[in-house]
Amino acid sequence: MVISGGIMENEEKTELAGFLKTLPPVEFGCVYGSTLHPNNSDKSSMVDYILGVADPVKWHSENLKLNRSHYASWMVHLGGAKLITEVADGIGVGVHFNPFVTWNEKMLKYGVVRMHDLVEDVLNWQRFYISGRLQKPVRVLLDNLDVENLNAANLRAAVAAALLILPSKFNEEDLYSTICSLSYMGDLRMLFAEDKNKVKKIVQGQFYLFSSMYKPFIEEYEAKEILRVSSIGGQQKSLSQDYCLPATRSLVCSLPPLIRNKMGTQLGEKKIIGDSGRVVQEVVFSSREEAARSMQKVVRRTVMVSSLRQAVSGVVAAGGMNAGRYLANKVRKAWKSWI
Repeated sequence: MVISGGIMENEEKTELAGFLKTLPPVEFGCVYGSTLHPNNSDKSSMVDYILGVADPVKWHSENLKLNRSHYASWMVHLGGAKLITEVADGIGVGVHFNPFVTWNEKMLKYGVVRMHDLVEDVLNWQRFYISGRLQKPVRVLLDNLDVENLNAANLRAAVAAALLILPSKFNEEDLYSTICSLSYMGDLRMLFAEDKNKVKKIVQGQFYLFSSMYKPFIEEYEAKEILRVSSIGGQQKSLSQDYCLPATRSLVCSLPPLIRNKMGTQLGEKKIIGDSGRVVQEVVFSSREEAARSMQKVVRRTVMVSSLRQAVSGVVAAGGMNAGRYLANKVRKAWKSWI
């Protein structure tokens, strides 16, 4: 399983990782976003980093000594590292972003998240924020806690969620587009501040990387006889899936525990003896469509709340000028995609 960007020039990775040397030590670091697309020609776009740290208050305290200019001045003066972390946790979803950071002739944005929260989101989709980003190709620069291995559960669950939504027959691009769209369900930014063709551009621009990421999980579901795969020429593969209730139950069981619990609240649960011999709660549903609707409702609600909280947190943390600048860039891209 890989969540790194696949094949890349060593010097490019070294250059991107070089920014981490200007910051206090982190446990995990990756780069994501449009600047990594092989066909991207917009060199003015920000390079986006996600950084996992053990203790955000301590980390921001150290970073303020090194890179005070990265932060909104009002946060530095009124509360420093403690206020920065309180805003991220209390208003946002635990991630503090510093946008419009200039380094090595590049414009950067980096988000800092507590490692515990990162792992919880990857395994449980608690916020569906970091987990959604790690369902798409990223370039891992540093991984001291083996997040790449933990992310296998996230990728497996993403395939299961996509299969619940997809029809009985589809192609490989349909699968990756559905996976990619999961983290945008209910995202309020998609209404006015995101490119309407964003998912299509992400998948088509990084098709090979998606294929490399998800190949082991496609093979896993194929071995379980839930999926059937055949080649249709070129890169693309044709897929078909079993729509029976046992196959649907298997897919629901592959979803994160928190998502299943919320589905159980909607649809009801029953106790069964699991494969391990323990009594477990199983979500009750009568059809594939009912299970899919419930799962989508849970994910949409999670993403909607997270996107709203993070948007408000971002405005507060970035300060009026930077927030306005960032939003203006987003709206301009969205407007270009609509005309």
